Amino acid sequence: MTSQTHVVTGATDGIGLQTAKLLAQRGAHVLVHGRAEEKARKAVEVLSDKLPDARFTRVWGDLGRLAEVRTLAEQVRHHAPVLDGLVNNAGVFMKAWSETVDGFETTFQVNHLSHFLLTSLLLPELKAAPQGRVVNVSSMAHARGRVDLGDLDSKKRFDGYDVYALSKLLNVHFTHELARRLEGTRVTTYALHPGVITTKLLRTGFGMGGASVETGALTSVYCATEAELVSKTGRYFSDSREAREAPQASNPALERALWDESARRAGLS
Repeated sequence: MTSQTHVVTGATDGIGLQTAKLLAQRGAHVLVHGRAEEKARKAVEVLSDKLPDARFTRVWGDLGRLAEVRTLAEQVRHHAPVLDGLVNNAGVFMKAWSETVDGFETTFQVNHLSHFLLTSLLLPELKAAPQGRVVNVSSMAHARGRVDLGDLDSKKRFDGYDVYALSKLLNVHFTHELARRLEGTRVTTYALHPGVITTKLLRTGFGMGGASVETGALTSVYCATEAELVSKTGRYFSDSREAREAPQASNPALERALWDESARRAGLS
């Protein structure tokens, strides 16, 4: 992996920070994403102290603002005209309904729509790699998700856990449709459950702890680097092996409709 470059979103703490560390230990140049430049700078300092010989570059952008997602993509292009991996790791758990500046429910935008946009914008750089990868950090919570195309912003009924579960189900649907649309290219994509991990999100959303972030990053790194997965694009993983998705996670017609609606909301033609 010495010549590879990977982006990790939400890499300033928790699973994302550990994912960046593990990728760097394998020799990758890691673009460390934070919501703000200062947060990304501090994360790079922490990582560089631990791995002084590794190469880290800070990139930043608030995923709650689609304009900043576009600016983030421009930063990535500047540092990585050839991009080997994009780990869509950032996520939030909102206990109360809130709206972004773009007019979308916050969990939906941060956990799904902004990653959809970022991935779409970086596809040329991923296609330029010998074997590009998109890794979407979902959750076993996707099994509780239910999609209502007419209420993706959960305005009719808001429940923090249900909305989080919906966003994680959207991550899986996105992975499936992206894999279909990338057939014939050298880019593959995977969704995963990182485990029940002690992170800020877990404490905020569920009021509990879990396994270590070191454990939580393993499946992300596995999906981003394991050679044998090239033939398993579009699959779902847990504990660094293929796992069974929830029954409602497989619906090609819905996935096409979700792609079109996401593209419309993200401002993509």
